[in-house]
Amino acid sequence: MNKFVILIIFSFLFERVSAQLVEVRADYNSIGDCIFSATNNAKTPMFLNMDFADLQNTTFNETLPYVKKLDPGFNSLFTLERYLDADVPKFNYQIKTFRSDPTSIINLDFPYLIPFEPGTKVHAKEVKSIKGFWGSGELKSWTAIGFVAQPGDKVYASRNGTVVEIAGQIKGEEPLYWYNTWNNAITLLQPDGTLICYRNVVGNSLELNQKIYAGQLIGEIAPSANILKILIYQNSLGTDDLRFIIPQFVVAENELEIVNVAKEYLVVHPNSVRGLEMSKKEKRKIIGKKK
Repeated sequence: MNKFVILIIFSFLFERVSAQLVEVRADYNSIGDCIFSATNNAKTPMFLNMDFADLQNTTFNETLPYVKKLDPGFNSLFTLERYLDADVPKFNYQIKTFRSDPTSIINLDFPYLIPFEPGTKVHAKEVKSIKGFWGSGELKSWTAIGFVAQPGDKVYASRNGTVVEIAGQIKGEEPLYWYNTWNNAITLLQPDGTLICYRNVVGNSLELNQKIYAGQLIGEIAPSANILKILIYQNSLGTDDLRFIIPQFVVAENELEIVNVAKEYLVVHPNSVRGLEMSKKEKRKIIGKKK
């Protein structure tokens, strides 16, 4: 019992992770259980991966691999329960942090809206370079979608998401908080845990952590730009490489297509697609009642 009294006295003892964006804390309670929590010091959500080794006097009962979405600030994680009549839990662990969910299973048939004003006609355009997206580092492979555009063209969200970065002509904040090194770009975290970056877009009064709905105006094409570049991607657990997703866009009612540079498309934003990731309350507020 004395050892537990000592643990109570030192209940504020914790382990901090060297990463600056996320700090993990492990505290013992009065019965010897170890309670884990994490503080996300970023202004936007992060994903935490924890991997345990050399567990003694306890069992890790969470689903593996363990990945937890962390909102900015304090987040409760889990408890390592002490075995009855055993010493306190002992363990080693490693953590990794990600901007997107590295365990997300992507629905490649999800319908994305062409991100221009409904009723207009647009052409897809080949993206030959994403220079500067990942700084001086080179990506082994990448996929991007492009559309011919003119400065001032309105840009709409292709899917629901949360605003995680708004980059103007000059990158703000410290590099630690950047999602990429592009300027004039808006990045959203999508409901499936992937990121979507709209390049050559000037934000339309957006704020970090603002919820965006499919078909919502998010900005306009930046001055001097003649292409809208779209990258949809996610992190990987076992490698630093990014996975890029080729989306299917809504090209007509009940019709999806991977856009073709040889074709012209009439932009449609069906309410049935816009409302796919909305609650009933959001549908009433954003889309309105059916006529």
